Amino acid sequence: MLDFDKAGGLIPAIAQDAETGEVLMLAWMNREAFDETVKTRRAVYFSRSRNKLWRKGEESGNVQEVVGIYVDCDADTVLLKVRQIGGAACHEGYKSCFFRRLDDTELVVVGERIFDPKKVYGR
Repeated sequence: MLDFDKAGGLIPAIAQDAETGEVLMLAWMNREAFDETVKTRRAVYFSRSRNKLWRKGEESGNVQEVVGIYVDCDADTVLLKVRQIGGAACHEGYKSCFFRRLDDTELVVVGERIFDPKKVYGR
């Protein structure tokens, strides 16, 4: 179904709000993460920095319930339509990881912070 071998074992996974269409984040999936996502209908990714499965919301409580799974024409990218539980997909506390917009040559924060990451993650 998906061509994990073409991309070195990891494929991009885009999470999109199922109701609004807003792009929430981009992460990576290996075969195990994809299989668990299909089975549980909860988003599971592969954390490249931690080199392990990352069950979205396992620390923050901001889980993603998967309502639809779409595969691109090359079978090497996944689009997850999700119901974002807890209000924020971004580890920096914003609804979307795409909370900054480039205006001329500067990045401007256009999103509203939902939670303080220091309080949630203790960093």
